Amino acid sequence: MRNSELTDLAAFVLVAEHLSFRAAADKLAVTPSALSHRLRQLEQTLGVRLLNRTTRSVSPTDAGRKLLEQLAPALEQISGAVDSLQHVRSQPAGKLTIHSVPMITEIVIAPIWRKYLQLYPDVQLEIGGTQEMIDIVAHGYDAGIGPREFVALDMTAVRVTPTLQTVVVGSPSYFARHPMPKTPQDLLQHNCIQNRLRASQALLPWTFISKRTSQRSGQTPTRSLIGKAGVVPVTGNIIVDDIDIALRAAVDGVGLAYTLETSAELFIRSGHVVPVLEGWSPAFEGMYLYYPGKRQVPPALRALIDMVKTTQTSAGHAGEELPFIELLPGRAHGRSEGARRKTKLAQ
Repeated sequence: MRNSELTDLAAFVLVAEHLSFRAAADKLAVTPSALSHRLRQLEQTLGVRLLNRTTRSVSPTDAGRKLLEQLAPALEQISGAVDSLQHVRSQPAGKLTIHSVPMITEIVIAPIWRKYLQLYPDVQLEIGGTQEMIDIVAHGYDAGIGPREFVALDMTAVRVTPTLQTVVVGSPSYFARHPMPKTPQDLLQHNCIQNRLRASQALLPWTFISKRTSQRSGQTPTRSLIGKAGVVPVTGNIIVDDIDIALRAAVDGVGLAYTLETSAELFIRSGHVVPVLEGWSPAFEGMYLYYPGKRQVPPALRALIDMVKTTQTSAGHAGEELPFIELLPGRAHGRSEGARRKTKLAQ
């Protein structure tokens, strides 16, 4: 069916319900004669007369009444569906799916989810995912949260955390049995709790940097990667597929865990684990919330982004640039500043 035929059927319903060409024409903002001509064309297309006409009145034929009985509810349902879209367009509502692993969810979403869901009770938030880059659109996600290399081409990305620091931790009970490592190479003599990436089945690399103090007095020490990509080939007798589980194993004295300082912070403060190799652990620029396109962002997602931004500011990161980044088509992510365009965060 062509769109014009659907429009003509809707016009027929108006005429049949009002029993008047003039009243229906007024609602459609057309002349009665133009409306009458359209309906005659519809009758010719269908091969059946729908309306009885006189100079003073109009009424549906038997075929017209039968068509009206079926069309009127269907058109009302269509109208209701369109109206519901207007509500969705203006108010945060519906299902919002986010690709994020538990560790990142704790950092970005957990601080705001209670307030967010209380403020927007019509939103259903669903969070899940793997530790590796996926096509979030193909997998049915509205948005994802991860490091910049997770952001595919043509995605819009908003930085939602400050710079994040990695850390190696072990429990006091573990260090009562083993000496603390002084350099990353010392980890080769330790039981390291490794993390296997679910999709690729590769082990998460333990990456480090080295501090080299310049021979010139007064100069700030500089850092450079040690070894190939700064990766130490650690070993151990336990492998898990979740960094939070690795941290729990470290708390229990099983071995050493490589994680984010933010994730281990409470355990460090409470004394359940002790950080080591702090001068060697690298930091990276943080996490990004990314989603396809930049226009017509779903209200539920826009509200989530705004709340995350507000929380970051109130947490004391207002002085740190949290840029709004649009990755340009034809450029690989993770390249130079010229490969992307920066503006301020969307208001």
